[in-house]
Amino acid sequence: MTWSAVLLVTAVVWAVSVIRSVRVRAFVYSLPLPMTLALVTTGHRVDGAQLLGVVGLNLFFVAVAVTHRRLRWPILVADAAGIAVYVALSAGVLAVPVPFEVAVVATLVLWAGTMAVLAHRARARARRAPAPAGPPEADPTLAADARRDSLAPPAKLLVIFVGAVLTGLLGELLRGMVVTFPYSGVLVAVEARRQLVDFSRHFARNSLALIGFLTGYHYLQDASPVGALAGGWAAFALVSAALHLPRRRPNQPARQRGPAGGPRRLAGPRQSTVT
Repeated sequence: MTWSAVLLVTAVVWAVSVIRSVRVRAFVYSLPLPMTLALVTTGHRVDGAQLLGVVGLNLFFVAVAVTHRRLRWPILVADAAGIAVYVALSAGVLAVPVPFEVAVVATLVLWAGTMAVLAHRARARARRAPAPAGPPEADPTLAADARRDSLAPPAKLLVIFVGAVLTGLLGELLRGMVVTFPYSGVLVAVEARRQLVDFSRHFARNSLALIGFLTGYHYLQDASPVGALAGGWAAFALVSAALHLPRRRPNQPARQRGPAGGPRRLAGPRQSTVT
């Protein structure tokens, strides 16, 4: 990566790091801005390996969450473990050519299976515990945790810059897998270390849009680099819209309201007052 690309990645990642909401942070992190920069500055083509790189992005956060939350490793050591998992996966993927269509099917099956497992676990948690009064972002405890986790701005910039330089040094080893390298993952994991499980769940869901981006880019990259980027971003936008469209929950009848705007009691059998 060039120094201009390193500086651009630093600026993008710093902007992501200031977001407090875990859900919004996961969505913004999933925007393929670093992928776009990597494709523009390195000239790598998108093939089946990059689709499996999206799997590697998710495994990065899983490795960090497991080593930090369960094994109690320091967060920076857990980050290093996540990077090691991504590099090891990259080495294995690059060793064997993966046809693009095979990679598409494999990643879609993995995504659908992951969503099914997460949905089953969410239902199990809902049966065991009462529903919260509001969304996680509205919980003052989570907000306080986010403030405690936050690094000072100079420290953020330093960590981001070092991570971007490290990515540039790993470019020769990662080759095409540098496109999906977790550029901002190290800092995001540090700042969201108390909420890594929630972040990983939201990011896994948004990963389908990254698959759409890479698929759109792949089928247009031979025609025009600009057209490939436009097609990739269009596919990302369409899939993201489908993922985040509001859904009507079943079995929620509308409340009936009286003439004054208040709730109206449903009519029932009138009791006789004759004794």
